[in-house]
Amino acid sequence: MILLWGICGDDPMDCVRVALERRGAPYLFLDQQAVGETALDLVVDGSEDGPQGQLRTRDWTAGLHEITSVYLRPYDTRQMLTVRDTPEDSAERRHAAALDDALLTWLELTPALVLNRPGAMASNTSKPYQAMLMAAAGTAVPDTLVTTVEEAVRSFADRHGEVVYKSASGVRSIVSRLSARRDAELGDVAGCPTQFQEFVDGADLRVHVVGEHAFATEVIAVGDDYRYSDAQPRAVELDDAELKQCLALSRALDLPLAGIDLRRTPDGASVFFEVNPSPGFTYYQAATGQPIAEAIASLLAEPGFGQGRFR
Repeated sequence: MILLWGICGDDPMDCVRVALERRGAPYLFLDQQAVGETALDLVVDGSEDGPQGQLRTRDWTAGLHEITSVYLRPYDTRQMLTVRDTPEDSAERRHAAALDDALLTWLELTPALVLNRPGAMASNTSKPYQAMLMAAAGTAVPDTLVTTVEEAVRSFADRHGEVVYKSASGVRSIVSRLSARRDAELGDVAGCPTQFQEFVDGADLRVHVVGEHAFATEVIAVGDDYRYSDAQPRAVELDDAELKQCLALSRALDLPLAGIDLRRTPDGASVFFEVNPSPGFTYYQAATGQPIAEAIASLLAEPGFGQGRFR
């Protein structure tokens, strides 16, 4: 049985649900908005079969041993309709927090295929840490500086000529080039560690890895961050080296589903920026027609395919 955990109206989740229904694959939807009507009995005893127990909602009950694969896109439980207007110490909030803890524990320990395990996804909460993992996996990453020292930034910029800055955390930020207009504000880094990277020229690629498949999209845009400009996405083919690097990177980070951002430089090199462990793939799928949701549904329905690499 396939388990989906998230909310209705989330585009990637809705697309995967439709893809599963299209192929006739049975699944259970764990609606996060119904957290107050959801319960999990969890027994962790160290057995080879993994944690035992039952997951119950108003509409269905499932034994944990019945679940063979999971696709999760949970939001902040505190913002769910049945929780957000309750007091901080309310029974509703305590229940929601306990349920989240139990689910996340089970997702780490279950032998089922999980897209993706919470522990593996956590690497994206620190961009510098994730860059270290990417470099260790053999991919080229930009020279990076995280600092609160103005002079360190100036030295870094002098060395590289052109520099961009962005959030060092998992919180989305707008990637911007360091300009003369911002020069007078560099002293502000003293108040917050800021990430600077050498500017890498070239074509932006987003590669969605699904198991052993990869879907590449080139994004042509004006500006330093294509997500905030009039972008023109188109499907492209990866060369053999890029494909091997992307698949190896997803395996190294234990992310069978991954959205990898990289740039092809004019001299043909590939420089990798980050790996999104819960990619919002629907923008790219709609623009290119690439069957990303279908691939995710196939992996969930046939968890033996490529599963051994992510256990």
